[in-house]
Amino acid sequence: MREKAVERRNVNKEHNSNFKAGYIPIDEDRLHKTGLRGRKGNLAICVIILLFILAVINLTITLVIWAVIRIGPNGCDSMEFHESGLLRFKQVSDMGVIHPLYKSTVGGRRNENLVITGNNQPIVFQQGTTKLSVEKNKTSITSDIGMQFFDPRTQNILFSTDYETHEFHLPSGVKSLNVQKASTERITSNATSDLNIKVDGRAIVRGNEGVFIMGKTIEFHMGGNMELKAENSIILNGTVMVSTTRLPSSSSEHQFGAGEWVRYKLCVCADGTLFKVQVTGQNMGCQVSDHPCGNSL
Repeated sequence: MREKAVERRNVNKEHNSNFKAGYIPIDEDRLHKTGLRGRKGNLAICVIILLFILAVINLTITLVIWAVIRIGPNGCDSMEFHESGLLRFKQVSDMGVIHPLYKSTVGGRRNENLVITGNNQPIVFQQGTTKLSVEKNKTSITSDIGMQFFDPRTQNILFSTDYETHEFHLPSGVKSLNVQKASTERITSNATSDLNIKVDGRAIVRGNEGVFIMGKTIEFHMGGNMELKAENSIILNGTVMVSTTRLPSSSSEHQFGAGEWVRYKLCVCADGTLFKVQVTGQNMGCQVSDHPCGNSL
């Protein structure tokens, strides 16, 4: 009994002092690892950073919208949205380019003016090829398809370039029309005013089937030369007066037909036909043998 007790005590002592009992050496690299490690961890960090950047951008946009549109607890302080699609600005707005939708209308309130201001830049309204430009010294309208102005209340046409349907008239209050080139069937004025055509340089009047100028009194004032060309004939029907104050003339000591000058006399037939005769001597008339007047000179 004593030997068994000693043996049991020795076994218990050995077990109590053996700290490696039940230990099995294992390679940790072969164990299953939990969590995000390696590339997955780096990818997760990148996603978190990207979400943070998007959150900052979203916050910035929200602050800008809140500061510009002035969105508050009572709604938007600077504009109104209506069910009909109307967008109404209630305060002064600073915008660069506005793109309205198809067949949109830009207008003001009933009893208030619509004020559009450009800061040292022209104000341009453009729809397709039609453009209205309002500048400091002029207002220009260009269009390839024509234009038409009408009263929105009465729908009466005030001005139109549809010459096939409406005759071209200047709007009320417009006294002059400045164009570079005009193609029309006729140009006329009303019965109580004169028709004045003024140019700074050279004016060319051309007709495919002739040019007819009619009026009570027709006056031509020019600083240079006036040239009349026709394929068949030029007819002056009425009293023709030519002011010779600005016409060139030679002194009496120059001999006719001598020197560098060749002079002609303008002659008129009884039917209005014009022709020229070379001046070869003093007091020379239009009685030449080859005149086109026949017996009506």
